Amino acid sequence: MTTTCIPVTGRTSCSREKRLTRRPQKSPGRQNRLRIIGGQWRGRKLDFPDAEGLRPTPDRVRETLFNWLQGYVADARCLDLFAGSGALGLEALSRGAARAVLVENHPAAIHQLEANLRTLGCTTGVVSPLPVATFLERGPGGVTYDLVFLDPPFGRGFIQGSILLLDKLQWLSPQAHVYLEMEATSPVPELPASWQLIREQTAGQVRYCLIRTA
Repeated sequence: MTTTCIPVTGRTSCSREKRLTRRPQKSPGRQNRLRIIGGQWRGRKLDFPDAEGLRPTPDRVRETLFNWLQGYVADARCLDLFAGSGALGLEALSRGAARAVLVENHPAAIHQLEANLRTLGCTTGVVSPLPVATFLERGPGGVTYDLVFLDPPFGRGFIQGSILLLDKLQWLSPQAHVYLEMEATSPVPELPASWQLIREQTAGQVRYCLIRTA
C-alpha cells in the first residue's frame, strides 16, 4: 500500500494521517499519590495536589531518614514545616509519634492534608494553616518538639530563617532532631552553635541532613 504525499510550501502533506504521541499535559487540579512506607499505615496510598513547589520526600530518602531516627520517633512530638503532602509528618505518626503539627498555607494542600488525616482515622495530627514564618514567630507556647522536619520549596531561602526562629524562640526540646532537605547543589546552611550535623547524604537532586541540638 502506498501513501500519496503532496508538497505544500516546502513541507510534505501526507494523505495518511500520522498519529502523534504527546506527553500528557498536567492539569491544575491533578491529584498525585504518596505511599506510607512504615508503621501502622504501611503501604497506604494518599493523595496530594499538583501544586507549585510541592514535592514529597522520595521513598528511599524517607526510608534512610527514618532508619537514622530509629529509637527517636516513638512518642515524639513532631513539627512538619512546609508540610506540603504531609509525607514526613504522616510517616512519623504511622511509626508511633505522639503528635504532629503539619504547618502549610497552600489551600489545596491544607484541604488534602485534613482529608488524609480523616481517611487514616488519625486524631494525633493537626494542620496549622499558616505561613511557616508566621507560625514560628508566635512561639511554642510552652510546648517543645522532639523532631522537626524542614523541607521547604527549593530555591527560596526559607531554611535559614526557619532555623533562626526555631533556635531563638526555643521551639526544641533537649536533644531534639532537625531534618533539612534542600537542592543537592546547596551548601548546608549556617547552624546555631549548639546544633550538630550528624548525618548528611545526597540522592539525585536532593541533599538531606540530620541535625541534633544540645
